Amino acid sequence: MSEAEKLFDKKYTCPVCDSPVVGKTVKTGKAKLLRTDMDLRNVFEGVEPLKYEVVVCQKCGYAALTRFFDSVTTVQQKYIQEKITPNFKPLNDEGEELTYEQALTRYNVAYANAVVKMAKASEGAYICLKAGWLCRSYKESLEAAEAKPELIAKVAAMETDYLKKAYDHFTKAVQSENFPICGMDENTVDYLLAVLAMECGEYSVSSRMLSKLLASPLCSNRVKEKARDVKEVLVARMKDRGEEEEE
Repeated sequence: MSEAEKLFDKKYTCPVCDSPVVGKTVKTGKAKLLRTDMDLRNVFEGVEPLKYEVVVCQKCGYAALTRFFDSVTTVQQKYIQEKITPNFKPLNDEGEELTYEQALTRYNVAYANAVVKMAKASEGAYICLKAGWLCRSYKESLEAAEAKPELIAKVAAMETDYLKKAYDHFTKAVQSENFPICGMDENTVDYLLAVLAMECGEYSVSSRMLSKLLASPLCSNRVKEKARDVKEVLVARMKDRGEEEEE
């Protein structure tokens, strides 16, 4: 089956302007999980669900991840109508499936909305995390197609930028919000932060967070096993950079 054949149209109502909105989503059971990356990105066979996780109202420009789409306060509605709607131009992405470029545009619109409506740090974090994952998927598709190295490098740089933003936002979120955050408990968020810190070159921060997880009696064996795998990668990277692991 093609990616388009694994999708269906899901109907929403825009919480800002009450317009009907249609967003594509992956049919239940049509996404076969192949693996999970170190930073919890799921990789599926024959379809990229990340492309379809942002819902956009083509009338007023409101956009958000499906998880947050209906959660708009009256004040946030006003901000969007004043700052997003007057400048919004409908997206030209009404085909059977989205390209990576079209999907990334949607993430950028969602992030702009999050900034304008002064969303919680966790919402911005989740948008940036998933945008970073989407860039990685895009990069892998380009590598498989033997695309120009310059384009691959450009997308790789975008991935790094998004993940750095995700790290910053998640760091703020754990300081100001209660768990669960984006559906994740404290240990899962700490694990994710440790991975993102490592990817951002914050090796000492990553090392401390991993050690905390491995020493915690409240951390599950599943998370601890993942943390041990990350620790091995971290130690190797620190050695390559001439650094020593903190005790």
